[in-house]
Order: sequence, then structure tokens, then C-alpha cells
Amino acid sequence: MGEVPLLMNRYQLQQSLGSGGMAVVFRARDLMLERTVAIKILRENFSCDVSFRERFRQEAKAAANLSHPNIVTVHDFGLDTDRLFIVMEYVPGTDLKTLFNQRGRFSVDETLRLMIQACAGIGYAHRAGLIHCDIKPHNILVTPDQRLKVTDFGISRAMSTIQDDEHNDVVWGSPQYFSPEQATGSAPSPASDVYSLGIIMYEMLTGQLPFNAEDATELARYHREVDPVPPRQLNPAIPEPLEQIILKLLSKEPSNRYRTADQLGRVLINFSARLAELSTQPSAAQTQPAALQPSFTMATIAEEAVQEDHAFDIDWLTIGLGLLTVLSVGGLVPFWLFVWLSLNPPVK
Repeated sequence: MGEVPLLMNRYQLQQSLGSGGMAVVFRARDLMLERTVAIKILRENFSCDVSFRERFRQEAKAAANLSHPNIVTVHDFGLDTDRLFIVMEYVPGTDLKTLFNQRGRFSVDETLRLMIQACAGIGYAHRAGLIHCDIKPHNILVTPDQRLKVTDFGISRAMSTIQDDEHNDVVWGSPQYFSPEQATGSAPSPASDVYSLGIIMYEMLTGQLPFNAEDATELARYHREVDPVPPRQLNPAIPEPLEQIILKLLSKEPSNRYRTADQLGRVLINFSARLAELSTQPSAAQTQPAALQPSFTMATIAEEAVQEDHAFDIDWLTIGLGLLTVLSVGGLVPFWLFVWLSLNPPVK
């Protein structure tokens, strides 16, 4: 695809920032608002597909409504000389995949700091009714001051348009990071994004992916059928409770994972706080009587993480049915009172 110097007589392309299977990304200048932006121009085979254009338009409109510090803002989208493009906030820094290649493993503290930010952004999208469907390190940008922003909601899908029994021939997502249900073409859910976050956490802490295969079909089978190597076998420095959290994220069954990125974020925040508190105790704990030593250990951190998860598992269906029952029974009281009075009129 040749470079387009000016889009819609407004966006002046300046420098290529990278390319992928679907698009090429440029740094550009918005001549109207006089600001630097990032522009993703989709490849020609996508731009020429009329049905894809409409789907892209709907999804770009939904993504443009997202406003969160940990999500790259979508400013505009359009079609110019048969090329679909989307205009986004320009974020200085690099993507998480590049950082992997430069550094290898991340520390536990840095992994938690970054993943909590990722959960905040993706959780906000989940609350807005959007599933990203393609969470991977390439779509996570990190600035020099360690601020994280999730990008590429261009193929995210509104939950309201996804049917529970939907099954597609087209599989969204990247094979290394997509969920078992995405691997089968089934409808994704927020738990699908959570699985992808689990893959990223595994990679950050171990320096390698849980599943590798040259063939995409075989890789999909691994996601569906094969259990990952426990991450502590690859990096013993990972706390055991954090390993338990990661393995929960990588459950084959969506209902066994955290349901949304918000839930995962709360668990990680709780874990991080407890870990920080625990790390300040050992020297003092050695001089204290057993009765005065901290009441929590690494084992209790895991237990509290599970409790934190369940604390937000509200069964709205049961509550709704209960309220309906109360209202129904309550509504019958006047009727039965009328019947009783009809059969037993008061004596005058």
C-alpha cells in the first residue's frame, strides 16, 4: 500500500510507526486542530470489503465513546481513496511486545502495576458494553513514565449484538493470545479478554508464552485442550498466590475465570497491597512473639483474593426472581381478602 500524504484534506501523514496484518500506523498532523495524532490505515483487502466497512464503522463509533486514562482515545474515522482509517490519540512510548523483546521477564511489582492499569481500561470498556477481542502486547502501549494505554478497539464488538448461540467462521484475535472459545469461533465475552490478560501476565513473569506452535490450528488446540506449565516452574520468584491467580485466568471454561477485567483488577490491587504490607514485616516479625506477628501469610493472600472475587459475584437472577415472587404473592393478598369477605360477609 502506497503512502497517502494527506487524508480528507486534514491529516498530514508524517512517519510510519509500524504495521501489522490488518493495517499500517502513522504519526500524523491534524491540520485543523493543530495536534499530533496516530492514524491506522487498514489494508486494501479490508477497505474494499463493503460488509467490513459497515462493521468497522459501527465498532469505531462505539470505541470513540470510550474515555478513560488507560484507553487510547479515538478521535475520528473515515474513508479516503478507498482506504479506511481511524484517527487516534498519539501516545509516546512503545508497545509491550517491544518491551518483552528488549527486556525479557518483568518483575512481579512492575507486572502488577502495569496489569492493574490494563484491567482499569479494559474493565471500563466492559462496563460500556464492549469486548476488545484482541488483547495482546502489541495493543498495549507503555509511556516512558510507565502509564499504560490499551489501543485498537477497532475490532471490538458491542455485547448487545452478540448472541449466546453465535458461532462464526471468522475467528477474531491473535492465535497466541486468544481464548479457547475464540479458538472455536464461539461468541466472545468479557471473560475472553480476561483470558488474554492471563496469557500476557504469564509471558511478563516467565519470559515465554504458555503455548507455542508453528501451526495456528495446533496452537488453537493447545488453548482448548492443553494445560499450561505452572509459571513457578519457569520462574520460582513468582509468589504462589499469583500463580494461582494466573492459572485461574487461563481456565478453559469462561465461568471458571474472573468474569470481567474489573474483577481481575480488584483482585490484583488487593494482592499487591497485601504483598507490599507483607514485604515490610519480616525483620520486625522475627523479633515479635508469635501472637503479635502478622496474621496473614502468602497463603492467606490467595484466600483473600478469592474472597475479593466472590464478594462481587452478585446473583442478580436469583434476587430478581425473589423480588418477583414477593410482588406476586403480595399482589394476591387483596384478591384472597376479597374472596374471604365474599364468603364470610360481616354480620350486621
